[in-house]
Amino acid sequence: MHIKPEIRVLGIDDSALVDVNVVIIGAFMRGGAKLDGVLSSQITKDGMDATDGIIKMVAGSKHRGQIRAIMLDGVTYAGFNPVDIIRIYGETGIPVIVFMRSCPDFEKIKLALDHLPEKEKRWEIINRAGRIYRVDGENPVFIQFCGIEKESAIRIVRMTSTHGNIPEPLRLAHLIATGVVLGESTGKA
Repeated sequence: MHIKPEIRVLGIDDSALVDVNVVIIGAFMRGGAKLDGVLSSQITKDGMDATDGIIKMVAGSKHRGQIRAIMLDGVTYAGFNPVDIIRIYGETGIPVIVFMRSCPDFEKIKLALDHLPEKEKRWEIINRAGRIYRVDGENPVFIQFCGIEKESAIRIVRMTSTHGNIPEPLRLAHLIATGVVLGESTGKA
């Protein structure tokens, strides 16, 4: 895969868990330098609709035809709402890269899933994301991917990490999501 410095990447992160409905934000960027758009969708805290929410957000975007990679901050959103990266790639045709600052503790994840309905299905979706690869650097990070080769996924992560070891599309999605809260407005500007 030929990767241009201004590859169009959609980074997705979730807002705070203050309600049963959680906003997910997509920051659509050119590489790690320019924000070209912000997308949003809603999913359910500890639900099973994160995959559908992401697919709906991408399909409804005016940027849909330009997105070359979708970057996720882990494979669960809104608590333990799992994301099926294979299904996202299958339905959108867009490669998916899962970024993690540290390697997940699968024993802790299994224990947490014991308290939720459909724990076997959630575990299956989490496992479908596949092998976790360490990306060495000043601060090692970890990735999973679908629809893209390992070397290309690593290159995109490195190219978009312009202000540290977190890719800018994810960093900006996180900053925007941090300021979003559903519910009644306080009326303050």
